[in-house]
Amino acid sequence: MIDFTLIINRLPELLYATGVSLMLAAGALLIGSALGTFLAILETSPSQVARKTIRIYTTILRGTPMLIQIVFIYYIINNWLHFSAFWCALIAIGLNSSAYISQIIKAGIRSISYGQIEAAQTLGIPRKELLKRVILPQAIQTVLPALGNEAITLIKDTSLASMIGVAELFFAGKVIIAQTYDALSVYVIVACIYLTITISLSYALTLLESKLSYHATDKKSF
Repeated sequence: MIDFTLIINRLPELLYATGVSLMLAAGALLIGSALGTFLAILETSPSQVARKTIRIYTTILRGTPMLIQIVFIYYIINNWLHFSAFWCALIAIGLNSSAYISQIIKAGIRSISYGQIEAAQTLGIPRKELLKRVILPQAIQTVLPALGNEAITLIKDTSLASMIGVAELFFAGKVIIAQTYDALSVYVIVACIYLTITISLSYALTLLESKLSYHATDKKSF
């Protein structure tokens, strides 16, 4: 049976750990979005060397488990960096996310009609301004649902940071289980917290997509 008294008593610990999970996910998403966008721009550039290099990078990160990447950075790369477990997990998850986000953004860039690009080039608009004002805004709006799914995935992936001792939500749950031997109650509340976060984020993203679609339709009507 679920011990609700245990859940109430240990809820503050779990909520604090939830904050750590959210910071980890937000930081990883920031790294993944910035680096992923940069990689997507390079991969759609005329440079064949850049395209091949990015393809190798994304293949390695998407083709190996995130857990191995976290452990690799913490136990091997960190011999030179000397970062905390939190920062190692943040970097590893962010780099992994950048490989996926780069492919999402690349798909968005390629969805832009070539006519717009041709028109901008005819007007002599530099590539930097073309990306900034024409291509990226449309590309990001197009792939927003996929980016939202990546953000939700990152929140769940933060549980892997527990393997190197980061005191996030799943790690806190394991500590409480070790102290109380009540795995059922703890895992139920941990699952409910994850579910609450992901549902809330999904709802917020749905509202954002609706708002962006409304403005886009309104502009077309105008």
